[in-house]
Amino acid sequence: MGWIYLLAAGLCEIFYAAAMPKTDGFTKLWPSLFCLLFIAASMYLLSLSVRTLPIGTAYAIWVGVGAVGTAAYGIIALNEDASILRLLCFVLIIAGIIGLKLLSAPTAH
Repeated sequence: MGWIYLLAAGLCEIFYAAAMPKTDGFTKLWPSLFCLLFIAASMYLLSLSVRTLPIGTAYAIWVGVGAVGTAAYGIIALNEDASILRLLCFVLIIAGIIGLKLLSAPTAH
C-alpha cells in the first residue's frame, strides 16, 4: 500500500506545482486554495507511504515523480523547452526512480 500512497503523493505534487504560478504569489484565492489543498494532500500521502517504505527512498521517489510530472506538464501545456538533453536528464531521473523501487525493501514497524 505504501507504493500506492507514494504514487498518489507524487501526483498531488504535480497538481500543486502546476497550480503554483496561477496563485500569483498566493494573492489569488481559488488557485491558492487549490494549491494548498494539494500540498497538504501530498504531504499526508507521503507520510502514509513512509509507514512501510524507507524515508530516503520515499522522499527521493516523491521528488522525482513530482519533478518529472511537472516538467512534462510544462512541456505539454506551457510549451516549455523539450530539447534532447533536457529530456535525457528527465530519463535519468526516471531511471533513478525505477532503480530505487527495485532496490528498496519495506521497513519494519
